[in-house]
Amino acid sequence: MNLTELLVPTYRNMLRGLGGLLDKAEAQRGADGAEVLLRARLAPDMFPLATQIRFACVQAQEAPLRLMGRPLEGLDALLDEGRGAGDRPGTLAAARARIDEAFAFLGGLAPDALDQAPAGDPLALTLPMGLTFDLTREQFARDWALGQFYFHLMAAYAILRKEGIEIGKADYVPHMFAYLREPGPPPAEA
Repeated sequence: MNLTELLVPTYRNMLRGLGGLLDKAEAQRGADGAEVLLRARLAPDMFPLATQIRFACVQAQEAPLRLMGRPLEGLDALLDEGRGAGDRPGTLAAARARIDEAFAFLGGLAPDALDQAPAGDPLALTLPMGLTFDLTREQFARDWALGQFYFHLMAAYAILRKEGIEIGKADYVPHMFAYLREPGPPPAEA
């Protein structure tokens, strides 16, 4: 399995699930009630739901851009929007639009888009606070990109659960039902 086959379907599946979580929140609370949830947090020092959604969308685009060696164009605005979401959470429609934008970005990638550089090529990950991590492309995907993405998804899921939205694991991973084995006939009695 190459990096494109690993990351792109993962991001698409989980972003689709994130949109489904927002749909459930709106179905249970109505549009206005669901929009209030965008300000909800797990803890006072954590970002609110609106930020978690935006940062998940950032992660789904940032990793492919880094792996393709492209600049992170357009992500600064989304990061700033996410960082400011505590004061300006936006709307449910805006959150869904960010998910749709990330989904469209992923849909525009070639089947081998993340695999143009040789396996094992180095990738330097420099964070805004000045830390730099030296990784291979595969280490970056496994140890950073997926972890960061799932962190924000799980935080969004946990916020919705904490706020009383009736969701479960099946709502978090709805794509798994495509693999569900149909039950076979009952075993014959001996």
